[in-house]
Amino acid sequence: MSAHRLARPRTAPPHLLASAAARAAALAILLSGAILLAPPASADVGPAPEPPGYAPPPPPTLDLTVLEPICDGDVPYLRYAVDVTGTEASSVTITWIDPGGDDVVQAGLPMSGRVLWPGAVVGPAGEPLDWPGWRLEGDTWVEGDEFDWVRPSVDVLFQVNPEATVTVAYPPSSPDCATNPPGAPAGNPPSGATSTPAAGAPGGAGAGLPGARAAQPGSAPVVPGSSWLPTTGAQVAGTVIGAAVLLALGTAVVVLARRRRA
Repeated sequence: MSAHRLARPRTAPPHLLASAAARAAALAILLSGAILLAPPASADVGPAPEPPGYAPPPPPTLDLTVLEPICDGDVPYLRYAVDVTGTEASSVTITWIDPGGDDVVQAGLPMSGRVLWPGAVVGPAGEPLDWPGWRLEGDTWVEGDEFDWVRPSVDVLFQVNPEATVTVAYPPSSPDCATNPPGAPAGNPPSGATSTPAAGAPGGAGAGLPGARAAQPGSAPVVPGSSWLPTTGAQVAGTVIGAAVLLALGTAVVVLARRRRA
C-alpha cells in the first residue's frame, strides 16, 4: 500500500506580505485624497422663474400730507399727517434734530395729530408757561435757553419705515396768538441779546399805569382796570386856563396893594 503525502500550501515570505499590505494602504490613501480634493460638480442654481404676470411689490413709501406749524392759545405746535404704503406700521416716530446736541425724540405717535414744539411748556389748563429760545430771569424774559436751536427753523425726521426728513419754521406770532413771551417782538427772537420785562414788571407791559398788576410767567399782558381813564387834551387845556386865571388875579392883587401904600 503506497502512502500519499499531502502537499502543504505554499505561502509567500512574511516580508513580501508586509510590503504588499503597505502598498495597498498607500493606494487607498491616495484614492481618498483625490476624492476629497476633486472639485464639486457644477450646478447652476438660480432663482426660481416667476410665474407669468407676476410683479414684485413696490417698496414702502411715506408722504407727509399735512405739515403745518401753528399757534394755538399762545402755544407753538406742529400739526402733521403721515400717509404710508407697503407697511403694516400704525405709529410714527418724530425726531427733532439738534445739530449740536441731543435730539428730541417723540415715539409711538399716531399717524396724524399735533405735537408740542420742543421747549414750549404749558400748564394744566393748556396755558403757556414757557417758550423755546427764552428764559425768565426774575421779572424779565431773556433770549437764549437750551432750546434756542428749534428756531427760526429746525429739521424734523419722520420714521415709519421708510422715513423722511423735512425742515419746518417756527410759527410766527400774530395779533391773535403770541409764540413769544408777553411784550416780546412779534417775530422770531433776534440774533443779538434781547431782554423783555415780564408783564407788570418795572418797564414791562402796563408798568407804571394805575391798576397795573404783576403777571405770572406765560400769562397775557395785564392792562389797567376800566375805572382808570387817560388824561385827554381837553382836560389838559382846562387845567392850563385855570392856572392862567389864578396867576392874573394874583398879579392884580399885588398891584392894588402897592398903590394903597403909595
